Amino acid sequence: MAGPLTGIKVIEVGQALAGPLAGAIMADMGADVIKVEKPDGGDDARMWGPPFVDESSMMFHSTNRNKRSVTVDIKSSAEVEKLKLLVRDADILIQNLRPGIAQEMGIGPDVMLAVNPRLIYCSIGAFGNKGPMRDAPGFDPLAQAYGAVMTLTGRPEDPPTFCAPAINDVATGMWCTIGALAALAERNRTGKGCVIDTSLFESAVNWVAGPLNNYHLSGKEPVRFGGASATLVPYQTFDTADHPICIAAGNNRLFEKCAKVMGHPEWSSDPRFKTGPDRNAHRSELIALIEPVLREKPREHWLAAFTKAGVPNSPVNSIPELSQSEQLKAMDILRTLPGSNAKIVGLPIQFNGERPHPYRDSPKVGEHNDEVFGALKVDAAE
Repeated sequence: MAGPLTGIKVIEVGQALAGPLAGAIMADMGADVIKVEKPDGGDDARMWGPPFVDESSMMFHSTNRNKRSVTVDIKSSAEVEKLKLLVRDADILIQNLRPGIAQEMGIGPDVMLAVNPRLIYCSIGAFGNKGPMRDAPGFDPLAQAYGAVMTLTGRPEDPPTFCAPAINDVATGMWCTIGALAALAERNRTGKGCVIDTSLFESAVNWVAGPLNNYHLSGKEPVRFGGASATLVPYQTFDTADHPICIAAGNNRLFEKCAKVMGHPEWSSDPRFKTGPDRNAHRSELIALIEPVLREKPREHWLAAFTKAGVPNSPVNSIPELSQSEQLKAMDILRTLPGSNAKIVGLPIQFNGERPHPYRDSPKVGEHNDEVFGALKVDAAE
């Protein structure tokens, strides 16, 4: 399918989430992404279910549409030579193998850039390519734990809390893609390839940049506020008479409007609540005033009232509510895979008002071996 990356050839060597997500982003943009899987079962994420569609998990389908699959046993020197042939005319290689495996198996950046000096070699690691933990394996929960994300999630009385979406895998896949696209632009200028390194740990540190920066300045350990901002007040979720609501009154003007909607315009002139720092300093007092007012009426009343007044607000949707929301339908972000008819969340980008559509279902293990390696044999013969 035509797209901004049409004509770009990507080799994806890896599994699970971060690497395949980077490949999926590029594939949706039109790149020819060849997924290299191990012969005995392929990508481990194929079994990361339930639910399953066509014997592969929905997680696998969501990050592997639009790709071709080949099998390569990287423990075999003969098979590695096949991979090198594949890399000769590739533009990007993505690998998120366990730290050290790529070098050990002879497919590290030095080897592959010797095969193709124009190659952009992207390595996705767990804890980074330097330091005492450079060889440690990693998954998203470990990055959330080591990167302090868990200590910032939830209420003060909660134990360290895991953020349910795999935020570090997803972020690292995106950082990998950003780096690869920047390297493509540089290659257009220099004609040379590049080595990109990123990791789940670096993504985790990036998520906590604000609290970490603040700690270095103040020396104070951050406090958890559950469904509230650590800085802005009121900037959090509240219970109503039936369902929760989120209010984001992020400045003095919005707080004044918010107070009027709740029938207490005097709050905005109260010395305790007049400015943002004032409201932060007297957070518990202000929240204690707001909570009983919001509990008096149902969510729909408050959503309408705050919206009319221009106060940013939102219902706190469940996944079923999100699935049925008019905004989700209007944005047309759900895509249907052409083979299995499974619905997946598509690329969160539009090009000239159009969101890329999947043109190929997620592949079976090694489904394109003959197609891809057969073409290589013809090229080699020529």
